[in-house]
Amino acid sequence: MPDSLTLAERIAAPAQHAVATGDIPGVVCLVWRRGELLQIDSVGLRNIEARLPVERNTIFRIASMSKPVTTAAAMVLMERGVLRLEDPITKWAPEFAAMQVLRRPDGPLQDTYPAPRAITIEDLMTHRSGLAYSFTAQGPLAEALKERFGFEFDSARTPDEWMKTLAALPLSYAPGERFNYSHSTDLLGGIIGRATGLGTRAAMQQLLFDPLRMVDTDFWIPPEKRDRAAVLYRSSAPQNFVRVDLPGFMDQAPPSFCAGGQGLVSTADDYLAFARMLLQGGEIAGTRVLSEASVRSMTTNRLTPAQRRNLQFGIPMFMGQGFGLGLSVIDDAKRNAWMGAGRPGAFGWPGLFGGWWQADPSRQSVMVWLQQTLPPQAIPGSGAKGDSRIAETLLRWVFSSPRLLSLMNTMAQRSGKAPRMPGIAATQNFQKEAYAAFKS
Repeated sequence: MPDSLTLAERIAAPAQHAVATGDIPGVVCLVWRRGELLQIDSVGLRNIEARLPVERNTIFRIASMSKPVTTAAAMVLMERGVLRLEDPITKWAPEFAAMQVLRRPDGPLQDTYPAPRAITIEDLMTHRSGLAYSFTAQGPLAEALKERFGFEFDSARTPDEWMKTLAALPLSYAPGERFNYSHSTDLLGGIIGRATGLGTRAAMQQLLFDPLRMVDTDFWIPPEKRDRAAVLYRSSAPQNFVRVDLPGFMDQAPPSFCAGGQGLVSTADDYLAFARMLLQGGEIAGTRVLSEASVRSMTTNRLTPAQRRNLQFGIPMFMGQGFGLGLSVIDDAKRNAWMGAGRPGAFGWPGLFGGWWQADPSRQSVMVWLQQTLPPQAIPGSGAKGDSRIAETLLRWVFSSPRLLSLMNTMAQRSGKAPRMPGIAATQNFQKEAYAAFKS
């Protein structure tokens, strides 16, 4: 990048390049540090067909960026004595009282044994419940989850029906055994609704959105705000964008079932408020939402060394970062560099549609990147191939060497075999430029 560019231009350049080259239609990205919004950029289009621009208040579906928010809401209930980490979820979800575990993750649905213990609230918050998504399950269970749930950002089921359907399927692993990305946070959202007696949506509004003044964060976009919503697109190649409709977000009435793990919509400013609250030890603008102890619990790794060695999405995801309660946290910046810039202690969690955020206590900074673009390929699973000890060793070796990883990525790009991940390179460049600005 030319040295003649100003810091503001350098930070904005990745977003502008991603839109100009047709990698993504549009994006809002911001950098906040030490009480000051250093920069916010709105680039490209939120609706290609109508030629509507992305604006600062554009509403995005944030997919798995919902997970830390729902977890934080549950932490509020913990501070009020309603929930405890060690509580079995059967206290609020009796449907899960007699869970079965597959003898092999890819085995027949009937080849099971009784779960050795109940799933706990902590299991849900750390994705060690044994539950799965269709794309993190294997064999018959993957097919059963896909048939019953799909991606299910919205659902026609009631919360009770949803829980009953999920509980009828076996677990991939015994509770507490390993990290396996899953419907855990969706289930946690349902428990929040039952434990408060308010339902998930109203409870989240009361526990978090109102005190944080997250005025556009919800599980539903009301009619008066819909012209601000970004359209979701799937992209198989640069400049190629196919509209994907998720009608549940814009139904005539709010949904009955609200997916706490993936169902929220939000804006850059709303999510900044949430991230700042965590960065500042649970308090923002004189309003305390969580205690410092709760924030430390969320941002402290809880995975064992053995659990971190297991592949997730076919990659050694936890080689340089751990996982706390609803959040990943970097503990080895060098080994985590392939995933982007970040110092030890930095925390966050991304979303399927390309959304990303990171809060860094060492820099007292927050970065947010919101886009609305799906990759063309199915999400890679954590199937049996990735569970091979030899495969894990080789992958960790490759991913621990930035030069080797860069070389392999270049070769894959040239061969046309590299998976398309819209916005990923731009997001990482945005991180690097923001960190460079902090050093200036």
